[in-house]
Amino acid sequence: MLYAFGFERVGVVASDLYFVDPSPTPGQEGAERGVRLEVRLLERPALQGSIYAAQAIVVDRPVWRADLLESVAGPPGSFDRTHHHPRFDGWDPGPRQFDEAMSASPVDWVGERLADLPSLLEGTGVDASAVGGADAQALRQAVPEILDVVRRLLRRVQAGELAAPPGTGQLASARAGWL
Repeated sequence: MLYAFGFERVGVVASDLYFVDPSPTPGQEGAERGVRLEVRLLERPALQGSIYAAQAIVVDRPVWRADLLESVAGPPGSFDRTHHHPRFDGWDPGPRQFDEAMSASPVDWVGERLADLPSLLEGTGVDASAVGGADAQALRQAVPEILDVVRRLLRRVQAGELAAPPGTGQLASARAGWL
């Protein structure tokens, strides 16, 4: 399931995720599941057709990612794999960054980051002036709604309704989810 929140030049997307990494971070072996949230740049191309034509929307490259993940083998709600990626190189994320405060209260931690877009963008390589103050204000106002979506996704993941492995059998590598 994919949720998208769009502002002027920035968007937030959230999805359930099932993941098996063939070359995991040490201590992070085995399948993981949860919710991935990304801050992405948005583009609005010129209309194609009449004024009544559908507007093309490009959810472009990611600039920041939070992975609210847990080991499939562990108890639901453990958040033992929760981390974030404060920087991307094109489409590829930088290394996983672990933060005890994030694991202790992942949804609140994400909300605090989203509420301060200028600080979130520091170190991402994205010029904050390219985004603009209107995005920061609109995102800050939307944080409660975004966090509600994240909580609902997490409940459904922990209930076994979302973030299921693709197919059957032992998986050496897998990624199921929009993000």
